[in-house]
Amino acid sequence: MKQKIVMKVQMNCEKSRTKAMKIAAVEEGVTSVAIEGADKSQVVVKGDGVDAACLTRSLRKKLGHATIVSVQELKEDAKKKPEEKGPTPTLCCTQYPQRYPMYCTAVSDPYPSNNCTIL
Repeated sequence: MKQKIVMKVQMNCEKSRTKAMKIAAVEEGVTSVAIEGADKSQVVVKGDGVDAACLTRSLRKKLGHATIVSVQELKEDAKKKPEEKGPTPTLCCTQYPQRYPMYCTAVSDPYPSNNCTIL
């Protein structure tokens, strides 16, 4: 289930915003993280199967006050236009004709020896 989680986090400077984004990006299932809001105090997380309570707990440990504003389920467009497919390309073997058969032989050492020649 894809979802969008909006959280209000206490962020006073750019360093804390960067830290909040790093914490949110590490969580399992997160696909995108963004900072939104008029005062840039909201973290928007999109992902598949993200635990909002666990994410909020992590943000509280590192940054301070954090609350969940909303959790919404994202619906994929079921009415996406099917891509128009043109004629399928075909392979043409006449470009490089093979005129002579290929033969493979095993190569072996004509003088097998069990003695080590390095020492």
